[in-house]
Amino acid sequence: MGQTRFATGRHVDLICLGRLGVDLYAQQVGARLEDVSSFAKYLGGSSANIAFGTARLGLKSAMLSRVGDDHMGRFLVESLQREGCDTSAVKVDPERLTAMVLLGLKDRETFPLVFYRENCADMALRAEDVREDFIASSKALLITGTHFSTDGVYQASSQALDYAERHNVKRVLDIDYRPVLWGLAGKADGETRFVADHKVSAHVQRILPRFDLIVGTEEEFLIAGGSTDLLTALRTVRELSSATLVVKLGAQGCTVIHGAIPARLEDGEIYPGTRVEVLNVLGAGDAFMSGFLSGWLNDADDARCCQLANACGGLVVSRHACAPAMPTPAELDYLFNSPVPITRPDKDDTLQRLHRVTTPRKQWQQLFIFAFDHRGQLVELAQQAGRDLATIPALKQLFLRAIEEVEADLAKRGIAADVGLLADQRFGQDALNAASGRGWWIARPVEVQGSRPLAFEHGRSVASNLIAWPSEQIIKCLVQFHPDDEPLLRLEQEAQIRGLYEASITSGHELLLEIIPPKDLPGAHPDVLYRAIKRLYNLGIYPAWWKIEAQSAEQWQALDALIQERDPYCRGVVLLGLNAPASELAEGFAQAGASTTCRGFAVGRTIFHEPSRAWFNGEIDDAGLVAQVRQRFGQLIEAWRSARHGR
Repeated sequence: MGQTRFATGRHVDLICLGRLGVDLYAQQVGARLEDVSSFAKYLGGSSANIAFGTARLGLKSAMLSRVGDDHMGRFLVESLQREGCDTSAVKVDPERLTAMVLLGLKDRETFPLVFYRENCADMALRAEDVREDFIASSKALLITGTHFSTDGVYQASSQALDYAERHNVKRVLDIDYRPVLWGLAGKADGETRFVADHKVSAHVQRILPRFDLIVGTEEEFLIAGGSTDLLTALRTVRELSSATLVVKLGAQGCTVIHGAIPARLEDGEIYPGTRVEVLNVLGAGDAFMSGFLSGWLNDADDARCCQLANACGGLVVSRHACAPAMPTPAELDYLFNSPVPITRPDKDDTLQRLHRVTTPRKQWQQLFIFAFDHRGQLVELAQQAGRDLATIPALKQLFLRAIEEVEADLAKRGIAADVGLLADQRFGQDALNAASGRGWWIARPVEVQGSRPLAFEHGRSVASNLIAWPSEQIIKCLVQFHPDDEPLLRLEQEAQIRGLYEASITSGHELLLEIIPPKDLPGAHPDVLYRAIKRLYNLGIYPAWWKIEAQSAEQWQALDALIQERDPYCRGVVLLGLNAPASELAEGFAQAGASTTCRGFAVGRTIFHEPSRAWFNGEIDDAGLVAQVRQRFGQLIEAWRSARHGR
C-alpha cells in the first residue's frame, strides 16, 4: 500500500456531524414561494448531504446527529441507510421534532429558503451523544459551521474534536455559513449567504486551529477571516491554522492552498469547474465536498480531488434535489469519458438513465408474485354467481391474507425469497393500500384490458394518474405487441409505450412491460418475443422489468444474452401464467431453470380462478378461500424451487 495521510485499521472513512433535516423543494420552478402548490421531499442538511453523497461515491460514511421521534426522522434515517451510511450514532430525540427547510426555485439567482429549525432535534446534540470509540473508528471527522453556533452543539462538536485529536482522526471543517442560523438575518431569510459580523468571525476563528482541512466559498472565508477582502481573510485564516484550504470559486472551479497564501489566487492552480446549465445551486457545495472527500480519503492528488468535487457540484446544480441528485461513480465515469463536454446533464439520456439505475435500489431475492390485477375475469365470475361487484374488493383483501400466510411459511422454513402482488386500482385499491410499506414487490396495471392498440385506463395522460401512486409501486403494462404488426398499429403502440416509459422516468416509478405477441398473426415464430424486446430496446425503451410467457431453454439463452447486452441494469424477467395448468407452468419453470434474468413468477388465474368461483357461489367461506389460494400458491413455489434447485 502507498503512502497515506490517514490512520490505518479504521473501518469507517468519514463521520459527519451536523445538520440532518428534511428539505421540501418547490416543484413549480419559477414560482414565488408564496405561489408554490406542491413540494418534493428529500433528505437535507449539509452534514447529512455529505454523508449521503460520500456513501453514494463508495466511502464508508457515518452520521452523528439527532432526529425527532417522528415520521420525518424515520424517513431521514432510512434514506441514509439505503445509501449504506452508518446511522448507529443518530439519536432519536423524544422531545423535539426533526428539522425542516422549505425551498423555492424562482430563477437561477433566486432561491427563497425558510429554515424551520427552532429547538429542532439536530441542534439538541450534546457532548454525551458523542462516543469516543465511535470517533476513534474513523479516518476523518467532518463538522459543519452551524454546529458551532450555539453552546450545546459547540460543546458536542468540541468533544468530538477532542476525541478525534486523541485518536489521530483527521478533522474537516465545512464553514457552511448561513447568517439566519446565527441570528443575523430575518427568520424567513434563509437565502442570504453573507452578513459580516465580527462576533461570528471571532467565534469561528477560535476553532480554526483544530482542523486539518477547511473548505468554503469565497463568502465563507470572508466570515472566517473577518475581512471583506478574500486574500486578506485567507491570510488571517492561515495565521490561525496550518490546514489545507479549499476555496470554492463558483463556476470558475476551485483552488487548493497548502502553505502560504499567494499574492493572487491565480498564482496557484485553479481547477476549472464543470460547465453546465444551472437549475438549482442549492446543495452544490455539499456535492462539491462529497466529491472532494471521495478523492481525499482515497489519497488522491489535488487535481483528482478537485475534478471529482467540481463534477459532483456541476451535476447537482443541473438537478432538482440535493441529496438524491448526488452522482454515482458510473455517472462520473461517463461524464469524464464523454468525447464532448456535457453542458446539459439534464438533457443527456444516458447520464440521466445511469442516475436512475446505478443509485442504490432494493435488491430482490427470487420473486413469488400473486397476480390478481384481473378485472374482467372476476366481474364475469361474480355475475355468473349473481354476486354484487362490490364483493370483488373483499375477495382481493382475502388474497392478501393468503400472501401473508405464504410469506410467514417461507420465513419459517428459512427460504430466501420475496413475495408480492399485482393488483388493480379499480377493485384492488384497498389491497394495494394494505400491502404498501411492507417491503413487498408491488405492481399495478395501467392498460385497458384487451386493448389493441394499447390504451390506458385513465386516458392518454397516464402521468397524471401516477402522481398519486406510492413510489414503491411498479407500473405494469400489458401490450399485445408483435414486431410484424401492420405499420400504423405498430407505430401507435410504440408511441404509447414510449409515452408510458417517459412518464415513468418523470414519476420515478419502475416500469414492467408484459409483452404477449398475438397468436392469430400468420408466420408465428419462436423468435417473435426476442424480436419484440429487441425492437423496444432499439427505440430507447428500457423497462426495469419484463413479464413474458414460458420459453424454451434455447430461447431463454438468447433472451438472457440480449438483455445483458442491451440493458445490464435490467431488474429481471418474471413469468406469467395465462391460466395454464400448474403442471404446464412447472414445465415452463424448468425450461427457465438456467436463466440468469428470470427472477421468478407472477401468476394469477392458475391460483385464484377455481377458489374464487367456489367462493362467489357460496361453496367455501373466507377461510376456505384463503386456504385454497395459499395451497395453490405454495404448489407453484415448490415447482419453481424444484426447477431451480434440481429437486
